[in-house]
Parts: sequence; structure tokens; C-alpha cells
Amino acid sequence: MQIFNKILNLIIAYPAYFLLFTISLVAIVITVYDKIISKKKSKRRVPEATLLMISALGGSLAMYLTMLIIRHKTKHMKFMIGIPAIMIWQIALAVLLILQF
Repeated sequence: MQIFNKILNLIIAYPAYFLLFTISLVAIVITVYDKIISKKKSKRRVPEATLLMISALGGSLAMYLTMLIIRHKTKHMKFMIGIPAIMIWQIALAVLLILQF
């Protein structure tokens, strides 16, 4: 019960961290799912635009590391250059927000 209260307090105190954690978890699950169904030709794949959107929403680091670990879409320059570019954009935005306050 004490651990649950601590987690709940963290979520309430730092909702941005909870959101970042959640979108990162979604990015990992979607990337692994796409890798699994890529082996089965009959299944519908996750659109590349969806993968990039999840990355842009905050899951870029988790998605990039997952792609490297499971060797998924590593030959696609759209992902190997695009996702790090999104990460740089997100870091720049975070720095601007921090400096603003």
C-alpha cells in the first residue's frame, strides 16, 4: 500500500513524467508489435506515420533504442535519421521551456 501511495504521489506531483513514461511504454510495445507482425505476411502492419507520430509525442528515445535492440527498421533512413532529429527537436524545446521559466 505504501508503494502505491508513493507512485500515486509521483504521478500527481509530476504528471509530465507520467506522460513521458506512458508514451515511452506505448512506443516500445508498438515497435515490438510491428516487428512481430512483420514476420507474418498476412497481418496488417503499423503505418510508418503512426510510428513517427508516437516518436514525436515523446517516445523517441524509447522507440529508437527499441529499434536498435530488436533490429527493426534500422535500414530505413526515415527512422535512423528522423527519430534522432525528433529527439534533438524535443531537447531543444525542453531547454527553451526550462529557460522560459
